[in-house]
Amino acid sequence: MEDIKAYIESGILELYILGDVSPEEKLQVEEMAAKYPEIRLELDGIERSMELYAENNAIEPAEHLRDRVLSSISTTDNNEPSPTAKAEDTPAKVIAMSSPKAVNFYKYAFAACLALLLASAVALVSVYNRLQDSNDQIAALQLNNRQIASLANFKEGELQVLRDSSFKFLKLQGTTKTPQSEVTVAWSPARKKVWIDLRSIKMPVNDQEHQYQLWALVAGKPVDLGVFDKKTGSGDMMEMKSIASADAFAVTLEPRGGSEHPTMDQMMVIGKF
Repeated sequence: MEDIKAYIESGILELYILGDVSPEEKLQVEEMAAKYPEIRLELDGIERSMELYAENNAIEPAEHLRDRVLSSISTTDNNEPSPTAKAEDTPAKVIAMSSPKAVNFYKYAFAACLALLLASAVALVSVYNRLQDSNDQIAALQLNNRQIASLANFKEGELQVLRDSSFKFLKLQGTTKTPQSEVTVAWSPARKKVWIDLRSIKMPVNDQEHQYQLWALVAGKPVDLGVFDKKTGSGDMMEMKSIASADAFAVTLEPRGGSEHPTMDQMMVIGKF
C-alpha cells in the first residue's frame, strides 16, 4: 500500500491526465489503474478537480481529456473484479482528492504559466532587438540619402559654375613668401557667389593649428570669405561666403577658425581683376 501511495503522490497521474507522459509511462499508468482501484479512483478525482478548476476560471475543459481517461479505464472494467471482491483480498484504502493533490496540480499549472510567460518575454525581447536593428538600418539609409542629396546638390553647383557665363575665373599668384603658390577663384558678381578650385591649388599643406583664409578687398578693406584646408590629395571645388563686389582676392595663413583681420606677413597669394 505504501508503494501505491508513493506512486499516487509522485505526480505521474496528473501528468497522465494532462497528456504529458511518454507512451511507456501512459501504458504503465493504465496497467496500474487496471490493477489497483485506488489509482483508478485517484484518476477520477484528478479529472474532477481539473474540471472544477476550469469551471471556476471560465475555461471550457477539453473534451478529449475525459474521453481519453474514461476510454483507457473502461477497457479494463470487464477483466476487473468488483470493488467488493477486491476488498476481500486487499484492504481497501480509498484516497480521495486531498489538499496535497490539489497543490500538485496547481504546481504544474503555475509552472506551465511561468514557462509561457518566460517564452513570451524572450519573444518580446527578440522582436524589440529586431525593431532596433531595423530602426538603425533606416537611420543609416536616411543619413546616406541625405549625404547623396547633398553631394548631388554640390556637384550641381560645380556644374553651374562651369556653365554660367557670369562667373569670372581669377588665378591668385604667390607672394614673395611663397612664390610658387597658386589658387583659382571663380566669382559671379551677379549671383554674389565665390568658389575656390581645390583641385588646382598649389600651396603647402596647413597643420592642425592653422587654416587658410580667403579675403576680398573692397575699397582697400579686407572682407572675410571663409576658411579652408589644403589637404594631401584634396579635390573638387569649395563654395565660400557670398560677396557682390570686390577689387581683389587674397589668401592668408591664420589660426584655425580664421581671424577678424588678415595677418599681412602670412599672405600666401593675391590677385586682381
